[in-house]
Amino acid sequence: MSEEAPSPLRRLWRNLRGRPGAVPLAPLDTAAVEDLAARLQAAGIRRLGRGLSLHAIDPGSCGGCELELRALRGVVYELERFGLRFVDSPRQAEVLLVTGPVTRALQAPLVAAWEATPDPKFVIAIGDCAIDGGVFKGSYAVAGGVDSTLHVDFVVRGCPPAPEEILEGLLLLLEAGAA
Repeated sequence: MSEEAPSPLRRLWRNLRGRPGAVPLAPLDTAAVEDLAARLQAAGIRRLGRGLSLHAIDPGSCGGCELELRALRGVVYELERFGLRFVDSPRQAEVLLVTGPVTRALQAPLVAAWEATPDPKFVIAIGDCAIDGGVFKGSYAVAGGVDSTLHVDFVVRGCPPAPEEILEGLLLLLEAGAA
């Protein structure tokens, strides 16, 4: 005889009484993050004469990369103490962090944001979807990766990439430009 599946109320009760199924995060190496952010600030000052201003643009992503970018703004990484800041307007930014594939509906606004960004300006494609369209590649609504619309200066691979990988990408971009 096959065992009958528990009723929805029984399953709900069991889930409410049990422990959460989330896996705890690995401990963060704060010394490595601080070293990385300090090197990033120094490279920004060498390259631009000041800290780095970042503007995140989402032309059609699932939201995973935005969560990682939000983690960079949070209390764990707290980039502003190292001279890195997220700005609300592309007119105030040096770096456009583009996440997700470029949808056809948002191609023109992405180009407008690029044109509004003052020189020197850079574009970083964050995540696999921004690089080549990712899982959305081939959709009728997707134009492709960021390079289908703008020149991309640097890519950060991952789905989604960890905040440390995004910091590494920013540092490599600045160090490559300063060399």
